[in-house]
Amino acid sequence: MLNNYLLRSGGSLLLFLASVSAVQAASNGKSDLDSVVPAGPMDSASGAPVAWSKPINDQKLHKFVQIDRLEYGDPEGPNNYLWDAQGWVGGDFNKLWLKTEGEGPISGGSPESTEFQALYNRMISPFWGAQVGLRYDVNPNPDRGFAVIGLQGLAPYWFESDTALFVSEDGDVSFRGEFEYELLLTQRLILQPRLEINASARDTPEYGLGRGLNNTEMGVRLRYEIRREFAPYIGVRWEQKYGDTKDIARAEGESTSSTAFVVGVRAWY
Repeated sequence: MLNNYLLRSGGSLLLFLASVSAVQAASNGKSDLDSVVPAGPMDSASGAPVAWSKPINDQKLHKFVQIDRLEYGDPEGPNNYLWDAQGWVGGDFNKLWLKTEGEGPISGGSPESTEFQALYNRMISPFWGAQVGLRYDVNPNPDRGFAVIGLQGLAPYWFESDTALFVSEDGDVSFRGEFEYELLLTQRLILQPRLEINASARDTPEYGLGRGLNNTEMGVRLRYEIRREFAPYIGVRWEQKYGDTKDIARAEGESTSSTAFVVGVRAWY
């Protein structure tokens, strides 16, 4: 009897020591995967069991709307207003992206230019999306449609970039690049420099555009985020025309350069 008792006690002791050894291995952060992953087929992408729910639902529909600029401008000439907004709806990789911008005089009624874009956006990297679609301009000149191909995303050093190549229904090719940077002075007070460049491949005098670099718009805006979704701002906007575009504007008696103090609102949802 005593011998049998000692043998049973010894076996129990060995099992206990084995379990202690496993616990020590787990405490070192190197637990055996066979002990924590259920048996069965695995998802090739995540390595998790196929039966498990995916941690990120790629099929879920999301939406986002942002009014980047809605502002009143006080230049040397007539005061004006400007809007620049965009939004999208879709999943992690595929989105319908809508954009609109335009401007006009405060006293004078309708906008001088209005632009709409409807684009398909395909995520090609964690910070970049490739876009193709259509653009339609409504202005005092004949309305025009464009095909659009572009890239939008976050460049190295946190520059927000939006570049696009446009081909009009008449075959005119033009380019636009927009770049922004956000400098956080405090958690709510943010300084945002902005640069926009426009260029055309050939003259289209009926639209006031010459071949080459058309114009640049540089600005700096200081906003205060009352909420992350709503921030009034003040700033300065400087526009300059170049080359043949400048000559066309001068011949039509228009300003070739202007500086404006601006007040506006930035909001998103």
